[in-house]
Amino acid sequence: QVQLVESGGGLVQPGGSLRLSCEASGFRVIANAMNWYRQAPGNHRELVSTLTSNENTNYAASVKGRFTIPRDNANNILYLQMNNLKPADTAVYYCDGIIYGSPYWGQGTQVTVSS
Repeated sequence: QVQLVESGGGLVQPGGSLRLSCEASGFRVIANAMNWYRQAPGNHRELVSTLTSNENTNYAASVKGRFTIPRDNANNILYLQMNNLKPADTAVYYCDGIIYGSPYWGQGTQVTVSS
């Protein structure tokens, strides 16, 4: 059974850092392209970052240079390391991927950047 569970969100001040986790079960993250998306109230879902199976990465222009998308292959976890956070980064963050031909995503984790 494929499952994605995000965690690590919270309230952080501008300039701070958070590391989001996406714990995967039922498949190997190393074998699939995985994404982090975010959605703020009233906004469309935005692709934040992608990590492919051969470790190519892509980042939205708004987060490039501040976010990275490391992967722990041994523990089957995808991360989103977020540094120098800004109020515009406030959103619910989701990890997702096409697993065995079908889309899967988790329940999301809330990130709030505010002083």
